[in-house]
Amino acid sequence: MAMFKTIVWATDGSENANRALPVAKALLREHGASLVVVHIVQRFATETGLAVHADEELVKERLEQTVEELSKEGFKATLRIVNHIGPQPAHEIANVARALAADLIVIGTRGHTPIAGLLLGSVALRLLHVAPCPVVAVPAIVQPVPAE
Repeated sequence: MAMFKTIVWATDGSENANRALPVAKALLREHGASLVVVHIVQRFATETGLAVHADEELVKERLEQTVEELSKEGFKATLRIVNHIGPQPAHEIANVARALAADLIVIGTRGHTPIAGLLLGSVALRLLHVAPCPVVAVPAIVQPVPAE
């Protein structure tokens, strides 16, 4: 019996988010699960209305390509793009996972240095508190500590 049937990979299109994909793929293979790629489009208020980050179209295109590649590799993968107004997309990710009855969320973290690497990105950290299911937080590559 598969423990995970539906896995959410939450991505903002960054390198750190992409590092979490191989972990998600390994879990998909092991459990025969389906993957829902979730991308939250953060809209923010400007004087002229609501704006999005300049590279948003490029991120969407890349994610569509990623889902296509996953399908060619034999995975059941779909893309869910959600518009979000406000500072904290973790709640939207949790809502999507809840609506899908997801069994697991896979997310990358933002570590910049070995010390900062101990700190999760704010979205991953918040998600640990609000998610309706387990969260696998995949760290950014941390440089090995030199031997004394």
